[in-house]
Amino acid sequence: MRKVLRWLLSLVVLIGTAGTAGATTAGAATTGAATAAEPAATGTTDIKDRLLAIPGMSLIEEKPYPGYRFFVLNYTQPVDHRRPSKGTFKQRLTVLHKDTSRPTVYYTSGYSVSTNPSRREPTQIVDGNQVSMEYRFFTPSRPEPADWSKLDIWQAATDQHRIYRALKPIYGKKWLATGISKGGMTATYYERFYPRDMAGIVSYVAPNDVVDKEDSAYDTFLANVGTKECRERIQAVQREALVRREPLSRKLAAYAEAEGHTFTTVGTLDKAFEAVVMDLVWGFWQYQPAATACGTIPDAATMTDQALFDYVDSVGGWSSYSDKGLAPYTPYYYQAGTELGAPTIRQPWLGALSRYGYQPPRTFVPRDIPMRFTPHAMRDIDTWVRHNAHRMMYVYGEYDPYGAEQFRPARGAKHDSHVFTAPGANHGATVSQLVPDEKAKATQRIQAWAGVASPTGKPLAPYDAKLDRRDVKKEQTLRP
Repeated sequence: MRKVLRWLLSLVVLIGTAGTAGATTAGAATTGAATAAEPAATGTTDIKDRLLAIPGMSLIEEKPYPGYRFFVLNYTQPVDHRRPSKGTFKQRLTVLHKDTSRPTVYYTSGYSVSTNPSRREPTQIVDGNQVSMEYRFFTPSRPEPADWSKLDIWQAATDQHRIYRALKPIYGKKWLATGISKGGMTATYYERFYPRDMAGIVSYVAPNDVVDKEDSAYDTFLANVGTKECRERIQAVQREALVRREPLSRKLAAYAEAEGHTFTTVGTLDKAFEAVVMDLVWGFWQYQPAATACGTIPDAATMTDQALFDYVDSVGGWSSYSDKGLAPYTPYYYQAGTELGAPTIRQPWLGALSRYGYQPPRTFVPRDIPMRFTPHAMRDIDTWVRHNAHRMMYVYGEYDPYGAEQFRPARGAKHDSHVFTAPGANHGATVSQLVPDEKAKATQRIQAWAGVASPTGKPLAPYDAKLDRRDVKKEQTLRP
């Protein structure tokens, strides 16, 4: 699923059998890791020593932060959890340590991990520790050579499970899993395969592309989001960029030559050009602040070529589909084209100006990496969430296109699962942006799941402007 574009009985039995077999193998390995860590955990009080006593754990660096200890670590993982003897790789993670008496929040972006101290919203809400994991195959957490067939949602969930089992003897209080966008998807998949690990899941702006070929919900969303005037203004800019394909392509060629960009993966500069332009409308609603951005959309008809080129760059980024722009995200596009799916939107306002339409994930992955789509993977996840979800929370933004296809967890008091939409919010939606009564309810449920119930409906840790920045970094390539 691109950031813009690209969010059965026998088979279920087969998936379940494979998952059970893999979980048994991985579980045996992780049980050993957890057991080995316990004596060290009781024999020393320094948290660094306790972490490094875990078999397979090594220190990259420690960075100071007031009130915390922050560690960047490597953890040795099997390339294939079903066949642990077939090789290993080092997976990066970080630990923001507050106190072993506090709950722990388990975070992944679904991409690379930041090596600077930061605190996700649930961590502030429960005033806890935070463990952040880099998703497998994002460098440097990639086996060499890379067997891409081992990049799937079950293998990644089992990575999380092993890390949890290794750290649980140290961080013995309750754990919550969280993530934003692809990270929210990742937290959901982890819960599906290992539902006994976490006390709750808090998933932000996570798309749920159940049937990859059925994307009409996105078309309906884009036809109604915001005001008619705002939609028409950004559509006009997009259309004008395709009308001026030739002069803008010359500018892109000059820019690419100056910056050393090539387009081998997508095939041609023209394909890369159109992919960026086709992202424009989705990227606008995904990231721009709807309350103010509509007034900043330029008048397409009166723009100079340079102004038009610069505006498109500010929303989507002309380097997005260059080889250098794509390379860090090959694991994402691979997964989008093998399991996750990718939204395809029609954009009828473009008429016949588009030459390629929405290009599939296969376009953005080098041809020497084989890909085959598994249509049942997301159906299995969706079915499980609808019928078996317990203590799962989903937060969406009113103006975020990825919220057009949402997760719908099993409802009712016994399930204690919830779906909230933050009014006026985009792909950066948070609990703090919910209306007051929903914000209090969501905060209290998160705290109750973590075992630190509070009647106030407010985060237990004070806001830290550096640790708790809520802004979502706008990637130049549009992905979930």
